[in-house]
Amino acid sequence: MPDQIAVERFAKELRLTLVETFESVHGLYLDKGTSLFETLATITAEEASRPVSATCATLAAQVEHTRFYLDLVADHMEGKDAGKVDWGEIWRTVSAVTADEWAASKARLDASYRRVVSIIKTRTWEHEDALFDAFGILAHTAYHLGEIRQALCTIKTAG
Repeated sequence: MPDQIAVERFAKELRLTLVETFESVHGLYLDKGTSLFETLATITAEEASRPVSATCATLAAQVEHTRFYLDLVADHMEGKDAGKVDWGEIWRTVSAVTADEWAASKARLDASYRRVVSIIKTRTWEHEDALFDAFGILAHTAYHLGEIRQALCTIKTAG
């Protein structure tokens, strides 16, 4: 029989990777100070409202989209059916934000992240979509973190 990873070890490593991705870098795969929340802390509402180009979304939309995805996956993890999902709504509707709206958006993202972590702490991994959910959260968030960090190269110099 091939070696198997203990469920407890998998869950621990998953949580460590989520912490690195969202909260603070511990040297797993990101550079110091580049986690999602560390990155968002450096962005003003004005910067979050500025698209990189006429065909690109704002950082505010990137954050709301990431939060939306986390909520959908959390619902799925809890056995809730999302029904028909409009993946384009956020890209069409979120653009400029005030300082209060930007703070609220980041707070919603944090709450969604905390919800996912809470679910993962108590999750069993027998369901066929369990690993898909976990890896989807990591891959999707890492992608949008990269999008945000890349956009900052233009936004921070254009200000």
